[in-house]
Amino acid sequence: MGKPAAEAARRWLAEQGINQVHGGWMSAAEPGELLTANQVAHSWAGDVFAEDLPPADQVQLAFGLLDLLDEYWVTCEIRFANESAENPLPADALWDGYRQRLEADRDVEAVTYSLWVDWFEDHTTSATAFTEVLGNDIDRVVADRPEALLRRARRVLECSGPVPWSVKEPTYRTAACLPTLHPALFHGLRASFHDVYGDLEPTAALALLDRLDLPADTRHLAELRHVLAAGHKNHYRSPGAWDDAVRSCS
Repeated sequence: MGKPAAEAARRWLAEQGINQVHGGWMSAAEPGELLTANQVAHSWAGDVFAEDLPPADQVQLAFGLLDLLDEYWVTCEIRFANESAENPLPADALWDGYRQRLEADRDVEAVTYSLWVDWFEDHTTSATAFTEVLGNDIDRVVADRPEALLRRARRVLECSGPVPWSVKEPTYRTAACLPTLHPALFHGLRASFHDVYGDLEPTAALALLDRLDLPADTRHLAELRHVLAAGHKNHYRSPGAWDDAVRSCS
């Protein structure tokens, strides 16, 4: 993961005639045209899965492109390849690629955005994705507290709003045992209410919220407590509830 994978991807792109230059990328076929990383991702990321390589190696190369280009579109091509009915990607390679990058000590916005809008918002994949990137490991996170796993836990909790409540609640309850995860857990609870596809059970979510050790002036804490206490499940199902909470808590 990281630099070795990115360098392997750089070599693969060079074999396709694509090289990084000052200010962007350039194709040997059109040497006068400067390409952005996004253009490179859209034009070549999908070709990784046509390479004569074992599927796990294709996945590793695709994640190397993600490391190199830092473009969300690479994650789209990974998912497109996984959706092949005949040849889905090997699950261990796919989810290990996500886990490793979620643990990285650098910005991983493309990865968390991919989880949120693709894997978590799709209820055919959300349970598996959430379990693979956090649910299976939350006991170890809380017990051992390695910094890399804590980074992964924070990032997943923060974008987990669309995950079905029945899937994420056990993980949320375990995460609540570790105060350092409370801010991320609060973010996840708030997103569970506000996201278009957010999901929560108000009574259980309120009980969990009350367990969190957060500063009293935490932004939106009072409003979230208010809407949950009133039994609201989602901002878009109760469009006036949040405004009412803002007025009541001001």
